[in-house]
Amino acid sequence: MQDLSSFHDVSFPLGVSFGATGGPEWRNEIVSLNSGHEKRNARWSMSRRFYDAGTGLRSLNDLRDVLRFFEARRGSLYSFRFRDPFDHLSSQQDAPPQATDQLLGYGDGTTRHYQLVKHYGDYQRVITRPVANTVRIAVEGEVLAYGKAFSVDWLTGIVEIHQDYAPPPQAKITAGFLFDVPVRFDTDRLTASIASFKAGEIPSIPIVEVK
Repeated sequence: MQDLSSFHDVSFPLGVSFGATGGPEWRNEIVSLNSGHEKRNARWSMSRRFYDAGTGLRSLNDLRDVLRFFEARRGSLYSFRFRDPFDHLSSQQDAPPQATDQLLGYGDGTTRHYQLVKHYGDYQRVITRPVANTVRIAVEGEVLAYGKAFSVDWLTGIVEIHQDYAPPPQAKITAGFLFDVPVRFDTDRLTASIASFKAGEIPSIPIVEVK
């Protein structure tokens, strides 16, 4: 679990993040047996995302924004929010999030706290950094009113359904949302150059997800 005191609740420049490259990584161990068969073991229970935002720079202003952001985070010292250009919606493809996108669980008459998650087949990814004011919650398909019926901890992704709206037994709780990834710089040094009057580059800006 990430130490929230080492997290700055600010977003990496969005225009740069949407030009980044990267994606998820798993760590598995594969052993070849004498019989020719393989034995495969998962070393990680969750995937981890890696990015390079250097490909997202489009202008000298982008470069300066990133350098200021890097300085404010003291390099790799503080983590921050990053918008994954490939995966930041609860919905499929690019459809706007709906309150029925992702299953959070089923009511039991007493439980009122539910963790935001996103499903990839039978793999369930915990979402800890939803984007403020984008979370939609439904109980048995009935959309709840934010503030009146539920609240969200924007630094953990935990939804609290208020007492008067506690889901009854077997009621299906679903959610829709936008989300960021908690990350840090995977370096303490950036190397920048000015290519022309209004263009600059930082060849590599490595960023890694923080669990």
